[in-house]
Amino acid sequence: MTKAHVIVVGNEKGGTGKSTSAMHIVVSLLERGYDVAIIDLDVRQKSLARYIENRQVYADQHNLKLTMPDVNTLACATDGTVGEMEQQDEAGFLALHDKLRGSFDYIIMDCPGSDSYLSRLAHMSADTLITPVNDSFVDIDLLAKVNPDTYKVEKLSLYSEMVWEARKARAMKDRGTIDWVVMRNRTSSLDAKNKRRVHDVLTQLQKRVAFRYVPGFGERVIYRELFPKGLTLVDFKNDSNQKMTLSHVAARQEIRRLMDDLKLPGWDQASVAAAE
Repeated sequence: MTKAHVIVVGNEKGGTGKSTSAMHIVVSLLERGYDVAIIDLDVRQKSLARYIENRQVYADQHNLKLTMPDVNTLACATDGTVGEMEQQDEAGFLALHDKLRGSFDYIIMDCPGSDSYLSRLAHMSADTLITPVNDSFVDIDLLAKVNPDTYKVEKLSLYSEMVWEARKARAMKDRGTIDWVVMRNRTSSLDAKNKRRVHDVLTQLQKRVAFRYVPGFGERVIYRELFPKGLTLVDFKNDSNQKMTLSHVAARQEIRRLMDDLKLPGWDQASVAAAE
């Protein structure tokens, strides 16, 4: 690739697995030989940056050769008027974006679970936008208001409208397009009425808002347990201290399916090269 493909993982609600999803995508790309940089825009939590810090510590302690991305954080400006701070944010964002764009295959940005000018800039720069949502109508409310009796979509949410504006701004800037992928996380393995209703609403929405709705990660404890070690399920073959279970195998299949569903540039070719 002649320039980096930008993946933005974002929504305006916390607890949906943004950083966990981002980390598994990062390591999946690194394992295929791609050069990856990350920009953590959530400087208060720094979940993705801390995940990678844990990874380096664990690798050093256990003498492991784990693949690592280039790590960057970017904080919002805090001095000046609103307009002045937005100018500072934009200058800092563009400088870092342009610096990384020619040196890496992929740039992955992890956004905070709230609205900010930096987050909006990130959304406008996305080639692929991934929005994880939990299997709940609390999270669906992030995307649209749903009628409580008929479960029909009544109107779009502020976040969906923000993504729509980002798409228009991107098209005006460089005629680029944003591939919006809504990723349904923490799904139960059991069938339930709520699960079916969430599926029906997301199916309605993907036609109306023009996103791609894909299965994400199931409700598995292992995803949360790996954070202190900085590991992902992609790493298990590299770490002899980890024992694979049937749940782990199923989770790895979820990750492979997600990476295929994202349809990232060069992924299929990398997969063939790796197999050979």
